[in-house]
Amino acid sequence: MIKSMTGFGRCEIQKESRKFTVELKSVNHRYLDVNIRMPKKLNFFETAIRTLLKSYANRGKVDIFITYEDLSQAQVSVKYNAVLAAEYLKYLKQMEEEFGLENDVRISTLSRYPEVFTMEEQSEDEEELWNGLKEALEGAFAQFVETRQTEGENLKKDILSKLDILSEHIGFIEERSPQIVTEYRAKLEDKMKELLADTQIEESRIASEVILFADKICTDEEVVRLKSHISHMRNTLEEKDEIGRKLDFIAQEMNREANTILSKANDIEVSDHAISLKTEIEKIREQIQNIE
Repeated sequence: MIKSMTGFGRCEIQKESRKFTVELKSVNHRYLDVNIRMPKKLNFFETAIRTLLKSYANRGKVDIFITYEDLSQAQVSVKYNAVLAAEYLKYLKQMEEEFGLENDVRISTLSRYPEVFTMEEQSEDEEELWNGLKEALEGAFAQFVETRQTEGENLKKDILSKLDILSEHIGFIEERSPQIVTEYRAKLEDKMKELLADTQIEESRIASEVILFADKICTDEEVVRLKSHISHMRNTLEEKDEIGRKLDFIAQEMNREANTILSKANDIEVSDHAISLKTEIEKIREQIQNIE
């Protein structure tokens, strides 16, 4: 299914005492550009997160925001450094003997000495941590893909409607072209009659001039190629794989043919429709920039 590069996803998962929240959004980009913001504790999983995302998206600038809460009461523990406390006491006793001072150190005093008691964060089970995070990621990524597909279908409908408009303009140009040649021949005959008066007009000379004119303004090849490109684009829109770059290439070729038609146009109506062709093709190209 066709996918837009614009999308959003969110998922919140609570596994026992752990709570994970994942949000992500994306915009257009030539390649897959991923930016992840998450707690330092989860940095270890960055490569795994990027790898997982690649199974859901191929292109786009993606911003991922991850929050993590440990709701348990065992997040940190107190660590007692008995060796260091003994060192403090040894030197305090030495000071007592050297300076003849009263040793008034109590437990409450000693406990406040640097590094006697420290707060230590409990180590996490990495597998359990990843399982919870992965579930939240997959939930957010699935919603992310769904929004991209919905937007992609809207883009597809819009492009198809614009291709119908292109076909109408091409149909007019195709129908109008022979009329231009006929009108040119009639004008040429009238002009030559006016100039030559009663002198007999050489039919072969008129035919030769008309052939040169017809060849100069002929857009049959461009029209045929444009029709082919339109058909190719319609078929590509039905493909399931990454199609954004392919569609952009087709649109460039369509624009090239429209430019040639406009350059050959020797008729105001054909010129107007050629300009309209270019306008619609440009609108299509803008929409294609959003497709993965």
